[in-house]
Amino acid sequence: MVQALRSHFYAYISKLRWLQRWGMKRNVIAENVMEHSWEVATIAHVLALAKNRFFGGTVDVNAVVVAALYHDCSEVITGDMPSPIKYHSPEITRAYKAIEHQADHELLNLLPVDLQADFRKVLVEAEIPPDYHAIIKSADTICAYLKCKAEVQAGNPEFRQAEKDVRARLDRIDAPEVKYFLDTFAPSYGLTLDELLK
Repeated sequence: MVQALRSHFYAYISKLRWLQRWGMKRNVIAENVMEHSWEVATIAHVLALAKNRFFGGTVDVNAVVVAALYHDCSEVITGDMPSPIKYHSPEITRAYKAIEHQADHELLNLLPVDLQADFRKVLVEAEIPPDYHAIIKSADTICAYLKCKAEVQAGNPEFRQAEKDVRARLDRIDAPEVKYFLDTFAPSYGLTLDELLK
């Protein structure tokens, strides 16, 4: 029989629902870290499937999806750092990455010891295989692009330049599964519910 020891891990990461993203911009559409993580996971799922099905990949799709679900958990400790600040200078980027790394390990240590080896592969960014990490980062960037497009479509000029910048980042990603997603799925995001149901 397994002895259950109390762990605060899931109660702690459930607080991700209270962390709002895009904090330095006026938002028409609120987005929290928890819902963002779900969207990244679903898009990473189809990117990994497309990579395997159409472009010769051999990634473990389920492992990619699980890692995507947990990809921003450290933000429950660090908060959501806006990208323009996170990447403002090499010194700030290095410092923030060190803080994220420490936060990953603090979260890992909240888990029962017998589960830590399993979670290390999906919770600690440095332990995620580089090809999985690339898919998750692509999905994250796609989500940022879709968010910017939705804000601009809703009449919010605050996101106009961000939409152009994020699209340029997407265009620099050398992964055919990203282009596949943008061609196959992204255009529908601009449609209304009535248009989607036709």
